[in-house]
Amino acid sequence: MANRYVIKFTKTGYAKYTSHLDMLRFFKRAFRKSGISLRYSKGFNPHPKLSFAQPLSLGYSSSCELLEFETEIHHDPGEIFSLLLNEMPEGMEIKQVEEMGAEVKSLASSADSAEYIVEIPFDVDQNKLKEICGAYIEQDEIIALKRRKKDKKMVPVDIKNMIRSLEANTTHTSIVLKMDLDCGSVSNCSPELVISSFLEFADIKVPRYKIEVERTKLEFV
Repeated sequence: MANRYVIKFTKTGYAKYTSHLDMLRFFKRAFRKSGISLRYSKGFNPHPKLSFAQPLSLGYSSSCELLEFETEIHHDPGEIFSLLLNEMPEGMEIKQVEEMGAEVKSLASSADSAEYIVEIPFDVDQNKLKEICGAYIEQDEIIALKRRKKDKKMVPVDIKNMIRSLEANTTHTSIVLKMDLDCGSVSNCSPELVISSFLEFADIKVPRYKIEVERTKLEFV
């Protein structure tokens, strides 16, 4: 019987600049140092049964990262929590460890949607922003440029049906967009496509490096 678990953790501060592959390497090392033996796949090139629910883009912070893994022997979730706690670097904090039943689908295959908070440093009147946001989402099509994997060319895609909800509010100095987007193997919408198309639609000129993105929720089917 498989010993399956999921860790919920945060990724903030400088940790948000750690790549997906480096995150996998870090957790492999953390498990090894803590004495938790991961279960490996079979075959010519075995690898540890360790995966994220959905990879997080470089530079994004998150309060809801989920890591699924299997171990050789059974551990109490509280024991895993305690053993890994001291291995976490600054910017990464374990919030919870839970067991997963053998019959439960993998998190990656059952991911359905993701919620993001996007902060854009731009001062605008709240009523004007609501008007812009309403007009943006009510378009017949919302076209964004997406890089095609096979040849790296930028091609137009319609993301309207991938945006489940979009709310816009202001602080004293920023626009705050709260967006719920398709996320998973069936349909996946990057926040980058919403950000770029929204800025173009609203005629807002803000360099991308000044915009902060945080993933706040993952939903599964």
